[in-house]
Amino acid sequence: MDNKQKLQQGLQQMGLSLSTAQQLLLLEYVALLKKWNNTYNLTALRDEASMVSHHVLDSLTLLPYVAGAQTLMDVGSGGGMPGIPTAICRPDLQITLLDSNTKKTTFLQQAVIELGLGNVTVASGRVEAMHDKKVDVVTSRAFAELADFISLTKHLLNENGYWAAMKGVYPYEEIAQMPPNVAVVKVDKLAVPELNAERHMVIMQPKR
Repeated sequence: MDNKQKLQQGLQQMGLSLSTAQQLLLLEYVALLKKWNNTYNLTALRDEASMVSHHVLDSLTLLPYVAGAQTLMDVGSGGGMPGIPTAICRPDLQITLLDSNTKKTTFLQQAVIELGLGNVTVASGRVEAMHDKKVDVVTSRAFAELADFISLTKHLLNENGYWAAMKGVYPYEEIAQMPPNVAVVKVDKLAVPELNAERHMVIMQPKR
């Protein structure tokens, strides 16, 4: 099965309906990741087939959780996960990709240009220093423990904003150490096609 079929099959299993153009952009993104990976060390994965499942399909588990959002920030975006696949599928969603590693933000800028993603802005720097932007959703994939993630990013949420943290195994200990002014709205177990590892989405919001 080639990558195109693998992507189509995965999308079908996840109940996602994307245009041919969007599917081609996702595959183009994977090709860019592979091309730049040798220089910029963006991912430990080396083959495109694994990148389709572990990066693209994994990132797209975010889509149902940002259904009503207009703005999103992907903190510690690295190689652009989950921000870039989300941006391809949601051209109406304004997305900021933030990373403190300038090599990675150089790649992100290039990817945004080559993929023609007019809804994406790339920001280079530390999350604590980002003060000019408030968003509906702050997300991250394996960026930090939940308590640290919250304390580092709470200034980025707008008045009705919330966090969508992408985690591996169920984070019992991290949830137990959450600050008292934050509510865990839900923790959903996710199914990612071709990925034999646990994945969970943790939705949190400030207690208002």
